Amino acid sequence: MNRLSAFIFVALFSTGANAAQWSLANVIKSPATKSDRLKIDKKPSSQSDANYNRFGFYSDLVYDKVGNTWFALSDRGPGGGVLEYATRVQRITVPTNMSNGVIREPVVFRTILLKDANGVLLNGLNPGALNGNKSVLGASFDPEGIALGNNGKMFIADEYGPSVYEFNADGSFIRSFTTPDNLKPLEVNGSVNYVDGRPLVVNGRQDNRGFEGLTTNISGTKLYAVMQDPLVNEGSSNDGRRSRNVRVVEFDIATGQSTAQYAYQLESRTTLNAIDPATTDDFSATQIGRSVGLSAIHALSDTEFLVLERDNRGLGVEVTATPIHKRIYRINLQGATDIKNISMVGSDSLPAGVVPVQKTAEFDLLAALKAQGIAVPEKMEGLAIGPRLADGRYQVLVGTDNDYSVTQSGSGEQFDVCVNPVTDARTQVPLDAACPAGSSLIPGYLMSFAVDFRL
Repeated sequence: MNRLSAFIFVALFSTGANAAQWSLANVIKSPATKSDRLKIDKKPSSQSDANYNRFGFYSDLVYDKVGNTWFALSDRGPGGGVLEYATRVQRITVPTNMSNGVIREPVVFRTILLKDANGVLLNGLNPGALNGNKSVLGASFDPEGIALGNNGKMFIADEYGPSVYEFNADGSFIRSFTTPDNLKPLEVNGSVNYVDGRPLVVNGRQDNRGFEGLTTNISGTKLYAVMQDPLVNEGSSNDGRRSRNVRVVEFDIATGQSTAQYAYQLESRTTLNAIDPATTDDFSATQIGRSVGLSAIHALSDTEFLVLERDNRGLGVEVTATPIHKRIYRINLQGATDIKNISMVGSDSLPAGVVPVQKTAEFDLLAALKAQGIAVPEKMEGLAIGPRLADGRYQVLVGTDNDYSVTQSGSGEQFDVCVNPVTDARTQVPLDAACPAGSSLIPGYLMSFAVDFRL
């Protein structure tokens, strides 16, 4: 896998004037009720199929060239962290026409349940609900990013902590990496609170905005995790929702320690609001650092990466505004300032002397889907480079998280979400019930691109 990515780096960055050429091969929309291969002796009577063995789709993706298979990561499950769900990784094959990158329906051949150091299944329930204590992370787990190590080992980034864990191929726990103190969600008295956001949490990651993507470098010596959004205490008014500055966090694989942090700047509010002058759904001052963020990262070399930046708009379980921003960028860490000991509290501008990562536009995902007349999903979260096609191009997959097509009330009661593709009207029905005529549950998208990285 590393040799493949190393070739991509040489080809892609050998001439700065020639960007890679992307071509949308096709889009597969898998039904929300697609099943995984979960094997538990008895399904709990309290759990619907949504909690038990719905596929979960693509919170992240990574290609394993050894077996020509993919790892697809499910997140914390239906219910937004208030309902029980055994977190898992799906092993899948993606049937592909190697001449053009066109794919067929993915096939799940193995479901891996994730466990803690004591063999207890990791659970999507938030720490307060699972442990009765918001300051104890315990077995609570919200997996959002995945990378592969040697011998089938997996590195998985968690949003609750935010944390990075290493697992064996069977999902058994190996170790945790050390989370930098400045990322931990703290209350004003210094106590950890893994559940709440502002105003209780005044330091560290925003609620539900922890590690969102993960990759190894080409040498296999470092991990890079991206925060989804700025820290809760950084930016003007000490409110991360106003800031553009997101942290890319480096870990040393050998020691498990975090060694550096770098500033990635989201697109500005002015830039985003100018993309579609026809829309009245402009971003407000407090939305850039909350409604726009990073969803995935994939290494091209030891210092260069692809990242996926997106808004939280589009086809999803909630009625949202017009989607404006779903783009892939290339970033370069060379020359960027290590900000692990630098605070960005109080200002949306970077501190004097701080150099962010280099960032250049790579591909507009939203424009590609709109050009094909395809409804734009809200949560594009998985990004991975796959095998080389017959003509020398590479397959790149982008996957979505459909939230299991489930929403919930404030009391935790769950409902399936049905969407009418013509009117975009959303209807809530009891879990596992039939949708009204003309509507369907929100599918999981898998987009296949053929990319010419040889230029």
